[in-house]
Amino acid sequence: MAYHEQQYRRRISLAQANNALVLLIAINMIIFVILAFLKAVFFLKYSNNNEALNFFYNNILNQFTLPADGSKILAKPWTIFTHMFTHDSVWHLLGNMLWLWVFGYIFLDLTGNRKIVPLYIYGAFAGALAFVLAYNFLPGLRQNLPDTTALGASAGVMAIAVGVTAIAPGYRIFSMLFGGIPIWVLTLIYLIIDLAGIPLSNPGGHIAHLAGALTGFLFIYSFQRGYDWSEWMNNFFDWVANLFNPDKPKKEK
Repeated sequence: MAYHEQQYRRRISLAQANNALVLLIAINMIIFVILAFLKAVFFLKYSNNNEALNFFYNNILNQFTLPADGSKILAKPWTIFTHMFTHDSVWHLLGNMLWLWVFGYIFLDLTGNRKIVPLYIYGAFAGALAFVLAYNFLPGLRQNLPDTTALGASAGVMAIAVGVTAIAPGYRIFSMLFGGIPIWVLTLIYLIIDLAGIPLSNPGGHIAHLAGALTGFLFIYSFQRGYDWSEWMNNFFDWVANLFNPDKPKKEK
């Protein structure tokens, strides 16, 4: 069955309450703005610009990025979460947010509002695990273990991209181009670029992206067979939200 963007375009609104896609984009952008502000402050504070940037990277940004060295992760366990929302350049952020919007918008339309955040997190976790294992056990990467870190939303975005493709490979976007491009074509190009990029630059990053892609496929494969990986996570999010909900009915003693 072919899916076209016109079929779904108006079902999801950016302005609707509790839009999970907007939430993901907002978290990424807020963290970027905070880090960019701090980077500018240190740049202006120090007369030596190199000293300022070194201080920022070593003392601020490193508190958000995921180390490849397992012992460093134990010292900064929160980076398992923060790295997936952290970007150090405008182009890195815009590239990831563009693709998160393209694939996430379709995923939201096809599956509803409660699966995109869990899939993003699953994909990012899988990418982080693959990244750490690659640098600790692959001889070609182990030499760079001490100083290597990971950051960015790409593994989570890749999970969503493959998830969308697994649900509706014939869904067409960019209808102004030759009647639209099937989403499986974009996803395939994305995968090929990552696979081909491993020996060229950022091998750990590309491996993480591919791990995210595999996670997206397994997420949808399991869901289509009756096992919803997102259920427990959404239940946890609901429980946390209810802790701070003054309108929650109180149990009678």
